[in-house]
Amino acid sequence: MHDFDQGLQARSEIHSLLAEHDVTPSKAYGQNFLADPNIVQKIVRVADVGPGSRVVEIGPGTGALTVALAGAAERVVAFEIDRGLETILLDTVGDRDNVDVRFGDATAIRMSKALDGTGWVLVANLPYNVGTGIVLDVLQFDANVARLVTMVQLEVAERLVAGPGSKTYGIPSVVTALYGEASIAFRVPPQVFEPAPSVESAVVRIDRIQSDPAAGHAVEMATIAFGQRRKMLRRSLSGVLSVDQIEAAGVDPTARPEQLEPTAFLALAEQGRAMR
Repeated sequence: MHDFDQGLQARSEIHSLLAEHDVTPSKAYGQNFLADPNIVQKIVRVADVGPGSRVVEIGPGTGALTVALAGAAERVVAFEIDRGLETILLDTVGDRDNVDVRFGDATAIRMSKALDGTGWVLVANLPYNVGTGIVLDVLQFDANVARLVTMVQLEVAERLVAGPGSKTYGIPSVVTALYGEASIAFRVPPQVFEPAPSVESAVVRIDRIQSDPAAGHAVEMATIAFGQRRKMLRRSLSGVLSVDQIEAAGVDPTARPEQLEPTAFLALAEQGRAMR
């Protein structure tokens, strides 16, 4: 029987932990600790974490989400950058045999090398300043992570799930669509965090799909195009593709990048590869 509900942290418990261990949330690390057990449980449910699940968490903080994940999953590996939280994490999850807390910068860690086997689920309340980069890197380079359920700034969440024609459509949208199926699971108000951020958050679920072999080149092509997003493709891609090649990909050379489906960047990438 999993102890899913045991040890969940409300705001009063987080205040006590911080005071007892003389810890102040770090602005430099973007620390906004989740202080609502109901939201924590909801995240675990959205992630479909259960017996047999292997979970990687980034930024466990005081261990609020870690405790819930440990109660539901077979194994949890949590990466924390802030050594100042070590005593708190020893207090909250140190006695759990299925939790492995590792200290290091997750932005510099390749999950494909750090975690054995496949089928991992990434579940995290990500710091706003590094959240987008972590999600996109894991999608592109860590195929052993099969699913991501992450709390990010609402604006970031909207970019990840945006489609062509949207003001928020850009590189994050293209990368996410090429490597996964994404949806916003639910929105989260600022007041459930300690301290409360100045913006709204959202939990995004991304299920990995079988990516096209040209996906990496498609991202490169999209990066070039969005680097000059106000220009027509015939201008922005002039250094890598001719107008004839753009047309051969089935793309209008007078279009702008925000009008293109992610699959169009795959077609452009195929034309680019044909040049090599």
